[in-house]
Amino acid sequence: MNTGRSSAKRLLRLAVCLLLLAVAFHSIFLQEGRSAFVRTGGDWEALSTWERWGVAWRHGPAGLWQTIGGLRPVDGAWSLVFMGATILLGLLRWRMFLRAQGLELPVARVAEISLVAHFFNSVLLGSAGGDLMKAYYAARETHHLKAESVTTVVVDRMVGLCVTLLFAAAMMLPNLDLLRAHGRLAAVSGVVLAGLAVALAVVGLSFWGGLSRLWPGARGWLLSRLPQAAWLERSLLAARVYGRRPGLLAGALGLSVLLNLACVLQIHALARGLGHPVPLRPLLVIVPVVIFLS
Repeated sequence: MNTGRSSAKRLLRLAVCLLLLAVAFHSIFLQEGRSAFVRTGGDWEALSTWERWGVAWRHGPAGLWQTIGGLRPVDGAWSLVFMGATILLGLLRWRMFLRAQGLELPVARVAEISLVAHFFNSVLLGSAGGDLMKAYYAARETHHLKAESVTTVVVDRMVGLCVTLLFAAAMMLPNLDLLRAHGRLAAVSGVVLAGLAVALAVVGLSFWGGLSRLWPGARGWLLSRLPQAAWLERSLLAARVYGRRPGLLAGALGLSVLLNLACVLQIHALARGLGHPVPLRPLLVIVPVVIFLS
């Protein structure tokens, strides 16, 4: 009975993954099909939804394969190396946060959960959809530290976001000429700086507190009016653990900087491999900005 139920769950998970992959490829094929249809002089806007889908699945796979086939093997290999580096650095950073809470998950299990999260980040809207799955699987790894395990996922995302914004802000300085020439990028950079201020404030309050010093009893008053107050209290106490571990935060900062650099180098390798080389300097600010917006 248990074996049959386990097999059914595996089949269901496989079906969901295949469905999500089909949705992701459908989006890609729509772009490829549209490009192919327009090149032949067709009016894409005149097509119905079903006609567009038909064109997408007739021409999309061939167009995608042609794009992949046009990628220079050496640059494609470097792109895979840098992509692998982002996954490795990310799982090492998360494992640091897990161990600080007394959660000693094997590297293989951390890698397994991280890969599941990356899959959902790739096929769902935004780049944080996989965090929900990551938090779910992390909570399943323990019976007595569920709030703490979920907090590690939130903290990992918070620290990663802060460092991405810091990286983007630092790279604005060598790209001031680019910001002056492109008003839209300059406007988005202003949003990045505002987001950095908010992110640092949230991290500061989460790790070191301070609100109760200005308003005695504020923490208890706020938590008592929120659902799952006990869970939130444990999560806040778990976050304060990191504020007392400056060495851990320094290590997470270093890994995050390397992760951002690997992301930039991956895009740089892909662009070069596709015959559209982009200078590295502007990518150092554009890529983290795009990651933040996503």
